[in-house]
Amino acid sequence: MPLITPLDQFANPEVEKLVKFFNETLGFCPNSVLTMQRRPAIAEAFVNLNMAVMANEGRVTAEQKRLVGYLTSAQTGCRYCQAHTILAAERYGGTEQRLENIWDFRNSDLYTDAEKAMFEFALAASSIPNAVDESIETDLKKYWDDGEVVEILGVIALFGYLNRWNDSMATSLEPGAEEAGQKYFADKGWNKGKHQ
Repeated sequence: MPLITPLDQFANPEVEKLVKFFNETLGFCPNSVLTMQRRPAIAEAFVNLNMAVMANEGRVTAEQKRLVGYLTSAQTGCRYCQAHTILAAERYGGTEQRLENIWDFRNSDLYTDAEKAMFEFALAASSIPNAVDESIETDLKKYWDDGEVVEILGVIALFGYLNRWNDSMATSLEPGAEEAGQKYFADKGWNKGKHQ
């Protein structure tokens, strides 16, 4: 049971216009945003930050950003965000093979060396304590320019916020996201946990 019950997506006119972003990304507005709208300024700021972070300004693709979000969420243990990011990665062109094998990225030819450097950075940056070191930084900068690194870290930081929000709230997982989590990770032990 969630700590705070989400409001209806039409409960607040200021937030209502922003949910269109999530209807495109996920096919529904997440319960996390519907909970945030109890304080509309938080919901509005979050949605605007999300749109800015997920905008594609360089070579980092929408699918890659969602995979970075997935790895960040899996590293911190947020099952709600794991399901959301894998669903979004699928909606943004991620193939079944790439999505099913994301945890084997180091040994797979499904991912480029540039992606592998990005994914290592995501895992290190979302670790506690932070594990970004000179080796990870050097490898990352071999493939990505400064603006792209800012985009990648923006995704990691955004999901750091979401992971804390959704795990602390025990946000209820929506059916579409749960189906994606089951499809790609049930055989690896994934379940919705407290996100009933």
